[in-house]
Amino acid sequence: MAPRKNAKGGGGNSSSSGSGSGSGSGSPSTGSSGSSSSPGARRGKLGVYDADGDGDFDVDDAKVLLGLKERSPSERTFPPEAETHAELEEQAPEGADIQNVEDEVKEQIQSLLQESVHTDHDLEADGLAGEPQPEVEDFLTVTDSDDRFEDLEPGTVHEEIEDTYHVEDTASQNHPNDMEEMTNEQENSDPSEAVTDAGVLLPHAEEVRHQDYDEPVYEPSEHEGVEISDNTIDDSSIISEEINVASVEEQQDTPPVKKKKPKLLNKFDKTIKAELDAAEKLRKRGKIEEAVNAFEELVRKYPQSPRARYGKAQCEDDLAEKQRSNEVLRRAIETYQEAADLPDAPTDLVKLSLKRRSERQQFLGHMRGSLLTLQRLVQLFPSDTTLKNDLGVGYLLLGDNDSAKKVYEEVLNVTPNDGFAKVHYGFILKAQNKISESIPYLKEGIESGDPGTDDGRFYFHLGDAMQRVGNKEAYKWYELGHKRGHFASVWQRSLYNVNGLKAQPWWTPRETGYTELVKSLERNWKLIRDEGLMVMDKAKGLFLPEDENLREKGDWSQFTLWQQGRKNENACKGAPKTCALLEKFSETTGCRRGQIKYSIMHPGTHVWPHTGPTNCRLRMHLGLVIPKEGCKIRCANETRTWEEGKVLIFDDSFEHEVWQDASSFRLIFIVDVWHPELTPQQRRSLPAI
Repeated sequence: MAPRKNAKGGGGNSSSSGSGSGSGSGSPSTGSSGSSSSPGARRGKLGVYDADGDGDFDVDDAKVLLGLKERSPSERTFPPEAETHAELEEQAPEGADIQNVEDEVKEQIQSLLQESVHTDHDLEADGLAGEPQPEVEDFLTVTDSDDRFEDLEPGTVHEEIEDTYHVEDTASQNHPNDMEEMTNEQENSDPSEAVTDAGVLLPHAEEVRHQDYDEPVYEPSEHEGVEISDNTIDDSSIISEEINVASVEEQQDTPPVKKKKPKLLNKFDKTIKAELDAAEKLRKRGKIEEAVNAFEELVRKYPQSPRARYGKAQCEDDLAEKQRSNEVLRRAIETYQEAADLPDAPTDLVKLSLKRRSERQQFLGHMRGSLLTLQRLVQLFPSDTTLKNDLGVGYLLLGDNDSAKKVYEEVLNVTPNDGFAKVHYGFILKAQNKISESIPYLKEGIESGDPGTDDGRFYFHLGDAMQRVGNKEAYKWYELGHKRGHFASVWQRSLYNVNGLKAQPWWTPRETGYTELVKSLERNWKLIRDEGLMVMDKAKGLFLPEDENLREKGDWSQFTLWQQGRKNENACKGAPKTCALLEKFSETTGCRRGQIKYSIMHPGTHVWPHTGPTNCRLRMHLGLVIPKEGCKIRCANETRTWEEGKVLIFDDSFEHEVWQDASSFRLIFIVDVWHPELTPQQRRSLPAI
């Protein structure tokens, strides 16, 4: 593990012995993610994570992770990295916002390390990135642009996104190239879903749909984001104390450090500066087609000009944004590479070209190709720790936590106070179930105030780690996360959210509007129970252990019939009458942010306090086999018990905890439904979780 020079803080002794690899509910920066709308991530790094409207814990989940841009309270995305746009000598306009990426596949990174950057061209040309990829545990997952999913096996359980590094971005609404900022240094940004599970780092990877230009993209309304509402329950019982972290306002009041303007012209380009400026002015004025023609003509006349080639790439990038065309974007990606490969290309131009190339590859879901680009950047600029930090995120997006961990150890060996590296290193430790060790890294990283550290996912995982070791300071961090706009309240800490939805921990059937579904479940509870018991008796192995590291101790397994709105045909063969009953209720079978499943918990089980990934669903529990004493569930600050044949309804985006101290097993039936206030359009368009 990385040496912790000048590291502060502790975190108590871990008493957890959970299963699986990570814990918490969310994924780290970047990512991103879906997540809250916090500022700060690295500029131009992972312009995916992440994370749109589910968003992506940010258009910018990944961006946020990378600090590509600042998150607004209502937008959770990873902003795009700033690009150099303008008139040659003076401008560095910011590149287009990255929208969403989620759920690719973890492959042997070692083989990738041996491939050249040109291999990436072949990978993309062959459509490799479009192939469906297996889910990856323990960090970010990226969904290919084809949005294809493997059939779920019976009993597959991925209830909450918690320790995976994934990024969701909100669809961008403003033209990115209007901003002129340097990309040589990190900047704040963030996922948005109004999603990263609240932008949480997760140990298991729930699939989130990747959207590219060729498929309809849900344009989040101004209300989508992390909800900060007066409708939440009273948090007055939580005593808050000051935490030594500079406020966002204080950070903004700090005089910005002047950034050195990038040098984009070599000696030859200075001789054709007037022509280059004329073409660039067309682009800046929004005359994209004319600008494309102008730069193409310059490239034809001066094929050796790096600036002309770079301008052509930027115009193609802008045109892809305007036309929402993946084909044009792929052209831009190749042109950025061509610009960086030209002899005598200025160092700043090479760096900006490759960084933007990496971002746009991530936007298309080409995570392996993006990783190769990031590797080349680090090879060309080995002393630039911000690029190494971006490389670490690239590994996380592929689910390769081990390689990411090595990168962050290298960074911390050289710059032990690098806050971005600390929060990500802490996230990885927590995903490895090294709970106590993760706390000081997460805490010091957030306290640093460095770009990319003010992200809801890091507050989420820090608080979760503290809870597991009995450190009551957890709620101070949750409260700070709430004040910073990452959480709807101290209790409601989901990261993939839609703003403005009614928020309360417990619901009645009438409040949900789903009274017919509740009546049907309660009328047929014995049928549902009997089919569940038959599955238990028939075949061991159909009920799969909970694998999200949510248990402190005990035995908890589940048998899944629907997940992410997709029916598990094989599983339903074991419970055909139950599945036929549910087919009538699209509010649950079509809930792409939930599951329908049996859940069995044996005596001696305790489930850690945790929150679900999104406020877009409500959770129904139908009691099937309930011991007379010893079983209870707490949601927020109210504890209840199950009753056979009766439905409990709660919002699992609020903190909840379960105890099973009876002398026999407890069996319930879990049915997730869309939040009743979501519109039909939102239900159709929100990315799956």
